[in-house]
Amino acid sequence: MNKGNYTAVTEFFLVGLSHYPGLLLALYVLCLVMYLVILLGNSMLIIVSILDSHLHTPMYFFLGNLSFLDICYTSSSIPPMLIIVMSERKSISFLGCALQMVISLGLGCTECILLAVMAYDRYVAICNPLRYTIIMNKGLCAQMAAWTWIAGFLISLIQTLLALIKPFCGNIIDHLTCEILALLKLICGDISLNVFIMTVASIVILITPLLLISFSYIFIISTILRINSSEGRKKAFSTCSAHLTVVILFYGSALFMYMKPKSKDTKTSDELIGMSYGVITPMLNPIIYSLRNKEVKGAVQKFLIRNIYFKSM
Repeated sequence: MNKGNYTAVTEFFLVGLSHYPGLLLALYVLCLVMYLVILLGNSMLIIVSILDSHLHTPMYFFLGNLSFLDICYTSSSIPPMLIIVMSERKSISFLGCALQMVISLGLGCTECILLAVMAYDRYVAICNPLRYTIIMNKGLCAQMAAWTWIAGFLISLIQTLLALIKPFCGNIIDHLTCEILALLKLICGDISLNVFIMTVASIVILITPLLLISFSYIFIISTILRINSSEGRKKAFSTCSAHLTVVILFYGSALFMYMKPKSKDTKTSDELIGMSYGVITPMLNPIIYSLRNKEVKGAVQKFLIRNIYFKSM
């Protein structure tokens, strides 16, 4: 389009899946149920990791960060999306869209880095167990967590500002939320800088952490295979299996969304796959950790039994 034919935008209209009203209604009910499960499951993980002294370790400190991140991530997108779905006007203010994009993109970037940090924690615990408490001390864990959040939001802020300062040729976003890929399609003129920054960010946020996770697990698996006891091997692998499952779910959908060739039109499959890492993965995280980790499962059971007991008295 001609760069001069732009519109002064004060609000955006989110019309994703508007051609499928039946699907929108089903999506509303499904997302509402999943959001409640996300709040319940992740809140319970945070509570038990605080209350149970056996879980006061670096692994559960980062897991608590992940659960808090998932609550914030879904709270920044699902409630506004549910309002948009049931609204006739389906609009969001320019500032509201900007805030939603900064927060959701920032939390998504933070989760990518946090999963790599958690992989490093597992690497030290299994490959260097005698020095684990020395290396992964409270100070280092706090610094790693803080820089994870700072880096995630810094990358998000840069990408969002570069997108919002551009002139727009319209204000209709073919998506259910203010998603940066959908917003870029409304920009008039050259977006080569945006695409370049996004490509660099994808490499830094997606590819680099994934490579670090892969290298960590190569060393972890080789160490586990050298353990003589089958019970020891099983125990060592059980501490990593939950994290590895979450990595596969999260990175699989994120890589599909951000590293595949971009098309002009938003496909229905793209929106639904975007939901998988925006809703389904945060919902499954506490379930996966509760089912595949005996310490978490035991802590959750004790928490539930204790609360049921006190309520029955």
